[in-house]
Amino acid sequence: MSLPYHSRAFSVSITSNNAAPAVSFWARTRDLAWPTFGMALLCAALFCFTLMAPFGPNALHWTALVLALTLHSSLSHELLHGHPLGKGWIATLVGIFQPGLFVPYLRFRALHLAHHRDADLTDPYDDPESNYLDPAKWHRLWRWQQWVLRFNNTLLGRMLIGPVIGIGAFVLSDLRAVRAGQIDVLRDWLAHLPGVILTLWLVDLSPMDLPAYLGACYAALSVLRIRTFLEHRAHERSSARTVIIEDRGLLALLFLNNNYHLVHHMHPQVAWYRLPAIYHARKSRFQNRNQGYVYRSYAQVFAQYFLRAKDPVAHPHWQGRRD
Repeated sequence: MSLPYHSRAFSVSITSNNAAPAVSFWARTRDLAWPTFGMALLCAALFCFTLMAPFGPNALHWTALVLALTLHSSLSHELLHGHPLGKGWIATLVGIFQPGLFVPYLRFRALHLAHHRDADLTDPYDDPESNYLDPAKWHRLWRWQQWVLRFNNTLLGRMLIGPVIGIGAFVLSDLRAVRAGQIDVLRDWLAHLPGVILTLWLVDLSPMDLPAYLGACYAALSVLRIRTFLEHRAHERSSARTVIIEDRGLLALLFLNNNYHLVHHMHPQVAWYRLPAIYHARKSRFQNRNQGYVYRSYAQVFAQYFLRAKDPVAHPHWQGRRD
């Protein structure tokens, strides 16, 4: 879908009847996604600042590393949607290097694009990013498992234990897929290994020790759980399942405006830096579409849900369509 606010706006002059259109230099540069390249340079600078600390890493370097890893994940999300390098082999080659270590880019791409089937959002089976369980499965869990998952549905729990639960479930699911003969899943994990080896080699050359680096990787996943905590809710209408958080602070920058999540789902090919303007140009339309599933800021989210669950673990509208 082409959007009027995302179309090219080249200034063209005709020099003769047979001459090709002359495209101005500045018009070309407007189409080269400079904000994204700028954020990529910032991410690389933070990463290098951490690993090249001349006097050994401290709390500042470690914090910079967490920010870099969080931002890198957001840039990878842009990349898999085709921005700014398209969807060819160059984007894949760039994306395969994942200094966050835990999630292979090719698996992230496959699962996230499946998640973008909006009709399946929050489906316990068909949405790979759903945090809901089939009620039948929920009632079969041990009480301690239910307690853990209830705590995971608070923002504090999602940040503390969410990465363990999420990555654990992800790895177990992929192991089952490999055992079932899904060669593509194994291929994607094998393609991830060179980037892991390169990252560990760079860490070994740096003053930062491996436990501190792995801790930063985990902390970055915790920060990302703030973004995913309430991106989608169970609702009978698929159009009302996706949130808008009207935040323009540090977290919104780290998440590359993915807090305007409904806009992203409606226009996944649109670059991150265009999302706020698109939202504010048609604010009432978006809010009517998601039936007011809107928060003013991440501060409001923390205030409401840091110690309180927003949702039940069992999907409240599940009809038992599958075993």
